[in-house]
Amino acid sequence: MDSDLFSRRRAARFAQLLDEANGGRRHHVRSRADDRLTALVGVGQRLVAARPDVEVDAEFRTGLRAMLVATAEREGMGAATATTPARTTEPASRGSLLGAVTARQIRARGAILVGIAAGAVAVSGISAASEDAVPGDALYGMKRSTERAQLALASSDLSRGQLFLDFARTRLDEAGTLRGDLAGFSAVLDDMDTDTRQGVRLLTTTAAQRSDPAGLDAVNTFVTGQRKAVGGLLDGASRAERDRTRRSLALLDAIRKRSDGLRAAIACGLPAPVGSDALGPAPATCPGDR
Repeated sequence: MDSDLFSRRRAARFAQLLDEANGGRRHHVRSRADDRLTALVGVGQRLVAARPDVEVDAEFRTGLRAMLVATAEREGMGAATATTPARTTEPASRGSLLGAVTARQIRARGAILVGIAAGAVAVSGISAASEDAVPGDALYGMKRSTERAQLALASSDLSRGQLFLDFARTRLDEAGTLRGDLAGFSAVLDDMDTDTRQGVRLLTTTAAQRSDPAGLDAVNTFVTGQRKAVGGLLDGASRAERDRTRRSLALLDAIRKRSDGLRAAIACGLPAPVGSDALGPAPATCPGDR
């Protein structure tokens, strides 16, 4: 999906298609994005039709409402109806035209928000049901999609880094259910290590750029708990499973070494490292340690 999909023009067209799909007035226009947008409308309708009969968590309702209100305030939605138009000397026909355009924009944005809200409510029950899914389960794809959505909504690299580490913990839990399936076990540990590297890179980069060890504190806390839990996979494992588990343990040891090096560099006032690798910035050695 390209980055222009949610441009204002396409967003307005998407709102029109949503309106039509729900029995609204048909708009006799077409756009080059219609095929793609129509597919999204179809997905939304199927989600609503398949909506599970679940009770939506009160915390989710509060969070969703706050998100919608914030979006409305940021986009200026409702402002046109909340204030009285100032008297103008312009011809009435032009004012009517501008009013009609503004009203259409407000309806379009409102329709998009309604669509987002309906989709979020419909998907929330499925997402909750997928939390315990493991590779091979029907809902595992939904579980991973929910994780990607969380990353997309994260407000900073620090938040994204912590999310990646949370996902690495989740992959570890999944690995524990795949004992005896070497291919599945190894694949999940590969995903775990990938999430670990991505999270650590974001956190160490943030720490180096800000000369602030807060991100490193999160890394060290993760490594301490994760290493102990990964070590538990060695108990009763086959030789191949133990070999694969030791690779993940070696990664955690390398991460702790990198974190300690960056912490020392920050403490002695070294500038942010220029070079980096899969674990983030590679710090220089403090003068007194050479």
